[in-house]
Formats: sequence, structure tokens, C-alpha cells
Amino acid sequence: MKIDGYTRLAAVVANPIKHSISPFIHNAAFEQAGVNGVYLAWEISKDDLKATVENIRRYDMFGINLSMPYKQAVIPFLDELTPAAQMIGAVNTVVNQNGKLIGYNTDGKGFFMSLPSFVIKGKKMLILGAGGAATAIIVQAVLEGADEIFVFTRKTSFERVSQQMKQIQQAASTKISVLPLEQRELLQEKLNVSALLVNGTSLGMDEKTSPVPDTIRLSKNLLVADVIYQPFETPFLKWAKKQNVQVVNGLGMLLYQAAEAFNLWTGKDMPTKEIWQALEQEYN
Repeated sequence: MKIDGYTRLAAVVANPIKHSISPFIHNAAFEQAGVNGVYLAWEISKDDLKATVENIRRYDMFGINLSMPYKQAVIPFLDELTPAAQMIGAVNTVVNQNGKLIGYNTDGKGFFMSLPSFVIKGKKMLILGAGGAATAIIVQAVLEGADEIFVFTRKTSFERVSQQMKQIQQAASTKISVLPLEQRELLQEKLNVSALLVNGTSLGMDEKTSPVPDTIRLSKNLLVADVIYQPFETPFLKWAKKQNVQVVNGLGMLLYQAAEAFNLWTGKDMPTKEIWQALEQEYN
């Protein structure tokens, strides 16, 4: 990788972030696409967020990615948000457009790009959880014409999620139903009519827990996806594979949301096939 006076910076900003795979992805993309850029991981305190955003202009950076806990906190420091970022209420990519800082959320688009031959329009889907990644997926599904979305969440967050989904539903014609995760019979009923099941919770990162009970049965045509990419195969995905359904882990979502950000920054397509192969070798 050549670094000179014309090299431009990009970074991922979060706390913690030193474990991030994003520098591996973007630096490989810069090199393979012939872009004179370097991508770093910046672990900062909340008090430094405003100055960090100001540095995007100061140093003429491509922009930054954001992860927890700054996806919402960054919004007051930006000049503009895309419609998707506004609906989600969170930003994961900031683009420096000639000094104007625009907030995007590429998570939802990246998720659906990672699915093999899945058409959103007219489909019913079931989402477990309603955190940042899950909300991005729901918004993208709404924008692309999903027929109906069943959002299962725990009773402790039911009212908050219901209000959030009501606001999203006002922007499109897709029906969104918020339902209690504790009701197993209802979960089974909605699964039976869904084409896609997504674990949008963090359950499974410990390699022990799953958001659904083992007694739930899956139809053969159902596609099952997890937003988690470490571990590579969560207990949720292992459970689904035992029922002989197609499964997708979160590594593809990570790659394709990064590809969308890369394109926004550089105007070039990320060589995703080559980078996917490198990711599998590195992290599988």
C-alpha cells in the first residue's frame, strides 16, 4: 500500500472498536480498487465525537463509519441525513461531499445484498429484536415494498418498539406488527407464513444462547439469517441448519454495508468477491 501526500483517510469510530474487521475490509478494497486511501479504527470517548466529526472536513477525509455507541450521537454534528437514516434514527456512514457531511445508514441495504437471490417486494418476514441493525433491516424492507413485517420483541421493550414501528410504518404502505417474543405459539404461527427469519438481537455472541426455543419448527422454504458474524455460526444458525433450511450469517452484511460505504466515498465498486474469500480464510 502506497502512502504519500495524496493519501486520504477513512475510519471507523466507536468504543470499543479495536476488535473491528472493518480496517481489514476497507484497506484491502483501497488496494485492490487502486484507491489512494487508508482506513483506521478510532476508539474515542463521547466527549471527542464532535471534534472527530469536524476533522472529517479539516483533513479532507473520505468520511467515517460509526458503530456503538455513536450511531445516534453523531446526528447533531452532520449537515444532512438521507431518508433511510432519518427513518432509522441512526447513522453508520458519514460521507464528506465537498465539505458537506451527509449521514447514511447502509446496514439495511448491506443485509439484503448479502442474501442469496432474495426478493423483498411482496414478501412477509419475521425479525427478532428491534435494535439498531434490526431497525435498519426493517426500514430497508419497508422502502423496497415488503408485504408485512412481524417484529418480535420482549415485553420489557414492547411499548418503545411499538411507537418506533408506528413512526416507520407512516412512511410506507408495509404493515408492521409488533408482537411479544414470549408467545411461542404466535411466533410459530407467523413463521409459518414468512419467507425470511432474521435474528436481529445480540443473543448468540456468547456462543451459548439463542433468541428462539428449540421447539419452534421451520418450513423448508424459509431463509434464516443472523446479523452476528462473530462467532461465524451462532447457536441460532446451528439450530436452523439442523432443520435443513438455508442459513446466512452476519459476515455478508458487514461486507456489503462496507461496500455501499466504499462506493459512496470513492465512486468505485468494492471487489466484494475477492474480499469475501479473504474474510472466510481469516475469520472462518
